[in-house]
Amino acid sequence: MPEPVLSIKDLTVEFQTEDGVVHAVEGLSYDLFPGETLGVVGESGSGKSVSMLSILGLIPQGRIVRGEASYKGKSLMKMKRSELRKLRGGELSMIFQDPMTSLNPVLTIGFQIDEALAAHNPGISNSESRTRGIGLLALVGVPNPDQRYDQYPHEFSGGMRQRAMIAMAMANNPTVLIADEPTTALDVTIQAQIIEVLKTAQRETHAATILITHDLGLVAELCDRVVVMYAGRAVETGDVHTIFESPRHPYTIGLMESLPVLTVAEDWLRPIPGQPPSLISPPPGCAFHPRCSLSNGRSLCRTSIPELQETGQPEHLSRCHYFQELEGYKSRLAAETAA
Repeated sequence: MPEPVLSIKDLTVEFQTEDGVVHAVEGLSYDLFPGETLGVVGESGSGKSVSMLSILGLIPQGRIVRGEASYKGKSLMKMKRSELRKLRGGELSMIFQDPMTSLNPVLTIGFQIDEALAAHNPGISNSESRTRGIGLLALVGVPNPDQRYDQYPHEFSGGMRQRAMIAMAMANNPTVLIADEPTTALDVTIQAQIIEVLKTAQRETHAATILITHDLGLVAELCDRVVVMYAGRAVETGDVHTIFESPRHPYTIGLMESLPVLTVAEDWLRPIPGQPPSLISPPPGCAFHPRCSLSNGRSLCRTSIPELQETGQPEHLSRCHYFQELEGYKSRLAAETAA
């Protein structure tokens, strides 16, 4: 295996609030390897975005309690703010979740792309920056890029703003590209176009990519490996084929079963019962046990937090006491659907 370009070990992040301490991320560990796309999946509030923002130094209200994050073997936690600022937007680039709040409404799209270029290329001229910016907008599929370059964010549609954000993230040919819910709040046809733009971005920059999403369809389309998160912890990790064909955590299965199946007639969707737990006072034992059909009130689930353990398949880990009982899930589901 090659050396990971980004490595996170035992990352734990907390937020102090009036109601108590929010345990946003708990002991998260994973590696990102050159050229791959890693999907980080989970419900809202599971810690997906916070884990990325924290290692980039973008959560001033939060606190990293413990853990380590290293980029090309160099600790991001021990870097000076000036060093980290040089990496952000350059070698480490992020596509933020909501382009309307991430883009400055009183500056043109072109000016904001110029800023990203000038911050990491001090000698670049205005004409070079403009040519590069227009080329980036054209690359991500913005029509009439030379005219759009001088327009403001409110003159762009939602899909076009997202394309502009992707163009900005690509500006300095990043080594790591983090895409935070890049298709949220976009209609289905625009989502499909943004997926193609993300493929273009990775092809052009050759960046290792982290895709933060709750959309399993997007994961199946774009990702090589998957980290499934629940209540701040990684509950299952593995390559995308293994996760979809042989899931070994009840939460992963719950996410899959909640998707509508278009090939058969179904009267009802199958949501995961209950609500995500409070991150201020999570339940004892496995955080998923109050919603879990596999637990069935077993005391081990209610009293002991399971470790992330090997399932017997290469690089496939599950945080479930009884993951062995999920073997053959796909064939049983197929039989139930056929019946």
